[in-house]
Amino acid sequence: MLAKLKNIDIPIVVILFAFMVTSTMMVYSASVDHPTISISITKILVLYAVGLVAFLGISLFDYRVLVKIAPYLYGIGIVSLIAVYLFGAKIHGARGWFELPGGLNFQPAELVKLILIICVTALLARREGDRLQLKRDVIPVGAAVLLPFILVLIQPDLGNAVIFIVILVGMIWIGNVKYMHVLLSIVIVAGVGYLSLTLYKHFHDALFEILKQQGFSHWMDRIDTFLYPQDVSADDNYQVRNAVRAIGSGGLEGEGFLKGTSVHSNFIPFAYSDSIFVVVGEEFGFRGAAILLLIYFMLIYRMILISIQSTHLSGAYIVVGVVSMFVFQIFENVGMMIGIMPLTGITLPFISYGGTSLLINMLSLGLVMSVKLHQDREPELF
Repeated sequence: MLAKLKNIDIPIVVILFAFMVTSTMMVYSASVDHPTISISITKILVLYAVGLVAFLGISLFDYRVLVKIAPYLYGIGIVSLIAVYLFGAKIHGARGWFELPGGLNFQPAELVKLILIICVTALLARREGDRLQLKRDVIPVGAAVLLPFILVLIQPDLGNAVIFIVILVGMIWIGNVKYMHVLLSIVIVAGVGYLSLTLYKHFHDALFEILKQQGFSHWMDRIDTFLYPQDVSADDNYQVRNAVRAIGSGGLEGEGFLKGTSVHSNFIPFAYSDSIFVVVGEEFGFRGAAILLLIYFMLIYRMILISIQSTHLSGAYIVVGVVSMFVFQIFENVGMMIGIMPLTGITLPFISYGGTSLLINMLSLGLVMSVKLHQDREPELF
């Protein structure tokens, strides 16, 4: 165990502690004047402590064992998604959480992201680096992702569902897919996208009534806010408009810690979770936001190095899956706060407040570290 710890990636550990300090400051600032929620520094640090233990635990565990038991993990993930849809608690319009003792909530969709990375790795590793075949490889992998995608989409949780697709695309690409299949996919996606947009505009009102009856009308509110911001009401565009205004008010240097006017006047919904980047931009300005993004860049860089240096294809696939997940979550969260991406419930990794999100992010990073620490010996199941 000590021999493994000597090989741990120190820059990643330093980055994690930087995230801990940043998250603690930002979440505390966002919640200190909140009318309904108060998050103490102690609670944030306890969540991070649990996350760090999970990070170290899975780092020392051989990731190849998880790849070997991928079918069982997949089954657990599917069962959890079905169970949460049938028996879970409904929060913010989505039935995607299990309520746990002590006021804690657990979101299975977050765990399934990690499970899918392991399962897709198991499927791709069978090819041992050879070109992926459409019928034998690409379609089965796509089908494995499609089922949890649908189960999460009907909760409804569009943000996490899209992340499943991003993970699939990133891992299929690194899995040595044929360029003709890539070109065909681009043409199909572009065609479907254009057709969907045309039909959406033409049948907008009828579609809204159908989704409203099913309780999914907020999907269209978010899409309209992104596609037609000039046509939506002030209430529908409230969060994005105030977020852009708050980040802009931070200027170059920001208004200062605990001095964010918009945040502490509670003009920003969910400033402690989904909208945490607004707190960074308003209180620490462009400089603070740029430094945070630079830290994310360094994290992604270190993970890509681990992928390149991996002596096993399965290790490289896992790292690419985690990188794909993190890159999209960062881009989507920051993008939706500055108006260039549609509004979703995706959190900012390691910074937003949320026990399940932080735990899964720590486990994901621990899986990457496991790839670095288990390069030579063959895995043992027991």
